[in-house]
This record gives sequence, C-alpha cells and structure tokens, in this order.
Amino acid sequence: MFAMRKTVRGSTPRIDFSSIAKHVLGKEYELSLVVCGDDLARRMNASYRKKTYKPNVLSFPLSKSEGEIFLNVRKAAREAREYGVSHRERLTLLYVHGLWHLKGFDHGAKMEALEKQTLKKFGFAAD
Repeated sequence: MFAMRKTVRGSTPRIDFSSIAKHVLGKEYELSLVVCGDDLARRMNASYRKKTYKPNVLSFPLSKSEGEIFLNVRKAAREAREYGVSHRERLTLLYVHGLWHLKGFDHGAKMEALEKQTLKKFGFAAD
C-alpha cells in the first residue's frame, strides 16, 4: 500500500517511484514522498538531524512498515549538472538511496551494490 502517486509530472522528470519503492520495500510498506526544495530540506535537516546544510535526500523511518522520504529536487538539479548526468538519473539515484536507508542500510559497499542493482533493474546507468 503506497500513499503516493505513481509518478510525478511537471518540472520533475517522470520516474516510476511506486514500482521502485515496491521493489525495495515490499508492497505492504506505506511510503510518503515529499518533493521539496532547499528551504524545507534544510529546515528538516536542522530540526531532526541537527545539521545545517541543504541535503539532497532525507529518509525518516516511522516504523518497520512506514516511512517518509524528502527529495530535494533543487539540490538534485545542481548535482546533476555538477556530475554530468541527467536530472532524472540523479533524482532516481537519490530516491533509491533513501529507500535503502529506510530498509535499514547504512552507507557502505553493500548499500552501494544494492543501489546499483536497483538502478539497473529499472533501466538506469549504475555507474
């Protein structure tokens, strides 16, 4: 069960958020996706993590079967230009990264391998 639309249209490139989330978290997981900009991402980071920078993605597990992801599309756009990738690719990587955090993984080789597998499964470059 997902509490989000299948895709987001408009200034955000089309990404099948729902299918990717089901793959990583399972079909019973309740996920809220907040597409935001720098200001909200910075406020959330300050309030909940005591950090002052603008994050690109934040994941908040609420229970074993429920969580929230805040995806900062402005930061993702800047990073896409910096890294020479499309905005869609960068957003998808950050989203997948957030999902694996909700699944309980911390940064490291195992999480990176899972991210690459997930991106590849959904037709994205994994490098």
